[in-house]
Amino acid sequence: MKYLFPFFIVIYLSITPFYSFGQKDKASMRTGKTSRPEKCWALGHPFIVKKTLRLTKEALQVADSIHRAGILKGSMSGGQPDAFKHAYWMALLVQDISAKKAFKLGKAHEKGNYLTYKKAKKKGLADSHNKLASEMDLWNNGKGIEIGVKNKDVQETQLQQIIIDSIKSGAMRIILNGSLEKSDMTGSSW
Repeated sequence: MKYLFPFFIVIYLSITPFYSFGQKDKASMRTGKTSRPEKCWALGHPFIVKKTLRLTKEALQVADSIHRAGILKGSMSGGQPDAFKHAYWMALLVQDISAKKAFKLGKAHEKGNYLTYKKAKKKGLADSHNKLASEMDLWNNGKGIEIGVKNKDVQETQLQQIIIDSIKSGAMRIILNGSLEKSDMTGSSW
């Protein structure tokens, strides 16, 4: 029986989307499927997979709400809401699991995005998740981990506001006009 447990986790992960950060462009190909690096992470952390899925869905829902409300500028792919999405996701994970596990999951996610990018490039859809987007995501993941560590016991609404303030102060990174910029680009055109 103990040998079947990892097998059931793999089956569960292949039918349940680990997460997709709401990228709906045709090139992204991230349709909610769990990438190989994410599955490997999950196999190494079988007892927190369900909690991680719940926190991931929560982070996506909150980020989408903030985007729809217009609290942050730009798109969910490269703009301030994207920075929020990554930072909030990592901060939530730090509060409930640990900074190290959150960091490793964030890296696994970006590795999965890179593998997806390589596949898309072969099919002529190279606009999906490029190196710049990966750098931005990793930076914002790191800031989210820092915020989560410093604010381990704050409520979720407070955590959201801390991250929004951090974005507006320029501590996060966004993609603007094809380059990585500080997230406080208040005078720029979006």
